[in-house]
Amino acid sequence: MKLLSAIVPCFNEQDNIFDFYDELMKNEGFFKGQDVDLEVIFVDDGSRDETVSRVKELIQKDERVHLVSFSRNFGKEAAMYAGLQHAKGDYVAVMDCDLQDPPALLPQMYKAIAEEGYDSVATRRVNRKGEPPIRSFFARKFYKIINKMSKAEIVDGARDYRLMTRQFVDAILSMEEYNRFSKGIFGWVGFKNKWIEFENIERKKGETKWSFWKLFVYALDGILAFSTAPLAIASLIGVLFCILAFIFIIVVIVRQWTVGDPNNLVGWASMVCIILFASGIQLFCLGIVGQYLSKAYLEVKRRPLYIVKEEL
Repeated sequence: MKLLSAIVPCFNEQDNIFDFYDELMKNEGFFKGQDVDLEVIFVDDGSRDETVSRVKELIQKDERVHLVSFSRNFGKEAAMYAGLQHAKGDYVAVMDCDLQDPPALLPQMYKAIAEEGYDSVATRRVNRKGEPPIRSFFARKFYKIINKMSKAEIVDGARDYRLMTRQFVDAILSMEEYNRFSKGIFGWVGFKNKWIEFENIERKKGETKWSFWKLFVYALDGILAFSTAPLAIASLIGVLFCILAFIFIIVVIVRQWTVGDPNNLVGWASMVCIILFASGIQLFCLGIVGQYLSKAYLEVKRRPLYIVKEEL
């Protein structure tokens, strides 16, 4: 009998644990018919509510349920990586606990792998119903920007919810980088992938843990992880400003020789503006370089991606 591992990252999801388990187990009959057993790995990302205790209640009832609990909050990327490391299945699914990733899609996803020969089946939302308009606007812009900058396939509306073969999972695990952006990693490793579209589903219970600022930082991490275009842009801006500076120097010299500046005051305001603008561009470019340098700094320190406090 083959095994399907469901990895479920959790952070303060006490209200959704039981509901998610019930929805997932509605697929039990289908997978038994396919001679596939299930295991569920809840990865607690340092929750401060009753998430862990409720998972332990499930463990008492069902030996197929497992828990990996972090010593603190390390982030969803670390939780997904930990789940992939602990998963033993021939097939591995990553899905959110808030039921925005409908477990009812799993049979369709499994058939695409088992019958159609795909290595990975991913999901994407066809709309962003329920999201604030400003958040949806910036999300769409992010996908457009990163796809122009990066060679990895990053689909607009893509969810982390996907079903993968063991070979695909092993390829993901071989990428041990500290600064992880799974949406980019999934696309970078390649293989044969199928996309399944579904209408956006709002959270079952509770509130999202993703603030606008966290999403902005996550988007920035994605761009830095899968593109060096910002460095090229910074270099190009530097070259352009060097050319402009040289042209201005020629203009000033020619003007001084031909017209002169008897009171030495003409043009001082525009010169100050130019200096301030050029300085701002320089600091902006230094900031880009600093971001890449900070990522390299974290990589070379070789700190663990997460620390496990408890494992059941």
